[in-house]
Amino acid sequence: MRIATAAEHGSALQRRSGRCVWIAALAWLLIPSAHAADRLQLDPSGLDPAQQQLASQTLADVQSLLPEGLLRALPVQVQVHWSDGLPADVHGRAFAGRITLRRDLLDDAVPGARRARRSALVHELTHVADRTGANWSRSARWRDLAGWQRKPWHLGRGGNDFRDRSPDAYELKDPAEYLAVNAEHFVLDGEFACRRPALAQWYQAYFGTPPSLPQPQCATTLPLLQAESEEGAASLLQLDPARVYAVDYLFAEGSAQPMSRWGHSMLRLVICRPGRAPGPDCRLDLEYHRVLSFRAFVGDVQISNWRGLTGGYPSRLFVLPLQQVVDEYTKVELRGLQSLPLRLQRDEIASLLERTAQVHWSYDGRYYFVSNNCAVETAKLLQAGVPRLGQAGLAQLSPRGLKRRLSRLQVMDEQVLADRDSAQAQGYYFASARDHYQQLFGVAAAQLALPARDVRGWLKLPAQQRAPWLLKGDLRASAGLLLLEQAAQRRAELRARDVLKRQLLGAPDSAETRNLRGLLEQSGQWLRPGTLLREGGYGLPLADERSLLSEAVATASAQAVPAWQALRVQLRQQLPAGQREEMDAIDANLVALGAHLRTQAASPATGAAVR
Repeated sequence: MRIATAAEHGSALQRRSGRCVWIAALAWLLIPSAHAADRLQLDPSGLDPAQQQLASQTLADVQSLLPEGLLRALPVQVQVHWSDGLPADVHGRAFAGRITLRRDLLDDAVPGARRARRSALVHELTHVADRTGANWSRSARWRDLAGWQRKPWHLGRGGNDFRDRSPDAYELKDPAEYLAVNAEHFVLDGEFACRRPALAQWYQAYFGTPPSLPQPQCATTLPLLQAESEEGAASLLQLDPARVYAVDYLFAEGSAQPMSRWGHSMLRLVICRPGRAPGPDCRLDLEYHRVLSFRAFVGDVQISNWRGLTGGYPSRLFVLPLQQVVDEYTKVELRGLQSLPLRLQRDEIASLLERTAQVHWSYDGRYYFVSNNCAVETAKLLQAGVPRLGQAGLAQLSPRGLKRRLSRLQVMDEQVLADRDSAQAQGYYFASARDHYQQLFGVAAAQLALPARDVRGWLKLPAQQRAPWLLKGDLRASAGLLLLEQAAQRRAELRARDVLKRQLLGAPDSAETRNLRGLLEQSGQWLRPGTLLREGGYGLPLADERSLLSEAVATASAQAVPAWQALRVQLRQQLPAGQREEMDAIDANLVALGAHLRTQAASPATGAAVR
């Protein structure tokens, strides 16, 4: 028998000591898992053996699905009891760290029972974690994302108006329920990351990755329903955030109208044409640029001041071609547009666009000129879409106030307007057509003794008083007067639409009123696209839904455009006699001017004089 030496005894002791250290370390590492394994404790009272087995399996299944962050936020033990004492519409409740679930959820003969009990358990576990120290639902960032938006002047938060495309209306009860309802989908629904990407990113940051869900393959584009230039037409825009080079604060300067004197707040998306790498040259791709504009939807531009003060209009997020917005403000309302770049990082632009899509598909707010106008809505979009702006706060009541706040935060570049001529050339400023109209008027007035001091006075004259002067000028003067007469026509049509809306929407039922109401309702759907997909689904539409939506919008637009054109002809007959005669006179002026210009252009003498 061999006798071990002292050195060998020491070596053996070290090996045993090393093994002990590894065993202790391994045991320490296993403690959280072992501890977590019995974290959900079943209260078997009232359950038969089969129910106990199913309840135990449910606890084990759900615990294996929970992401690590949610699991760590739970107490050491959470007791789960199954009861018949809950109200009929309540699947579960959490109180003092104890969860009670409906016992009839253990009946697998009921369709959907397995999913319902798992969802209920995840829901209540989220409440437990939130109430026992995590306080996720109380954070400002969560409330911004969830839709409890800030009021101006730091007067707290309003209710949640993100009611369209909701997976469960109960989520709108309060931020805590919104947290729990969406936690169900984050843990159990593989489509959640694609349907509500901003919320999924938040859960990922605080909860971690659900261990059993496959990695989602989400589309790289965001669907937005955009208005087209033709009245009644719309299309589905598949917006790729990678093609958005910049976002500008688009500010429409004030006008003499009471509700427009403070300007209008919008956002301009500088979108690069296909094939162009994002860069400054994308500002040249004007036909691809889009404008995000919150407005009081009423089917036209003119709106009732009283209803706007009392929230009588839905607040809608319009997605419009830039040129349409430029023409509307500069040529019809005679207001200049300032396009001021926002200093945003690429990830902030992507986050803002995700929020835009969420608002577009889910938001159904009310428009108040004083407390929830275009500036307030734009500020809320920026605060929720760009976290650092949410921290800084943009609680402003007016477009000018929001502009000043963005400037003070050094988020907005106003230096682009330092040289007005350069700003116009580079697309940072779109001048009101008033000065251009005045120049046209000046050319005609220099040749003709027009009965007005300026273009404003000229356009205020009745069309019949303008008529005799339209055919007296040379080719240059007549061309200018034609453009002014077209401007008079646009303004007259705007006034006529307002009169018709007020007159016909309150009139007795008739074919015209039914047609008008139907077309206005359809236009409202263009601006509330969540109502177009009523069957299933929530959040952003997925690929199959987008395909159906695109086809539906194309079909409806093809029908709506000629319907609007025909209705406009019919409705003119409903105008007051004086207004109808004025519009007829403008049409006659345009026809006469067109013929006059063609005659002048064909005359060799006139052509030589012009050359």
